[in-house]
Amino acid sequence: MKHYITTPITDYDLTKVKAGDTVILSGKILTGRDAAHKRLIELLDKDGYLPINIKNQAIYYTGPCPNKPGEVIGSCGPTTSYRMDSMTPPLLDLGLKIMIGKGMRNQDVVDAMKRNNAIYLSATGGAGALLANCVKEAKVIMFEDLLSEAIRQLTIEDMPLICAIDASATACTNRGETMKIQQISQQPWI
Repeated sequence: MKHYITTPITDYDLTKVKAGDTVILSGKILTGRDAAHKRLIELLDKDGYLPINIKNQAIYYTGPCPNKPGEVIGSCGPTTSYRMDSMTPPLLDLGLKIMIGKGMRNQDVVDAMKRNNAIYLSATGGAGALLANCVKEAKVIMFEDLLSEAIRQLTIEDMPLICAIDASATACTNRGETMKIQQISQQPWI
């Protein structure tokens, strides 16, 4: 099944999405990789809150390449998500609803997803230039000193993704679902 979702996300949006479904995502999302996640958790531990609102938000695990003149953003493919696993449950508990990356997640993340009605979407690895075409606006909002790993707010339009783990903790783990993901990722989206 195919779902068109625009941020900010509601629980209702996510209850319809099942593992293996195609999600076409639009709206504003955040970016962040392991260095930014580490700083967020340090701030949360120190202050008890974050200086940015992640409630009902999506975060894309990417560190975009520098943009060329005339480009909104450089290539921005997904980062392997397990690198953020130890830091993800507290963010889910604060209301993060969608994570976008590649690869599997550990059981602590899956349990936190189920507890908080969140989903994990898979972006096609190696398709960073294609995914960059979905980005209409990009601006650094935190940790500028981290350069490509700074937290950005992206405005995206029709980003093609696959639900790898849904809010009931069902994952695409069997060969049939993996084949479906591979077939869908080869479709001409733009």
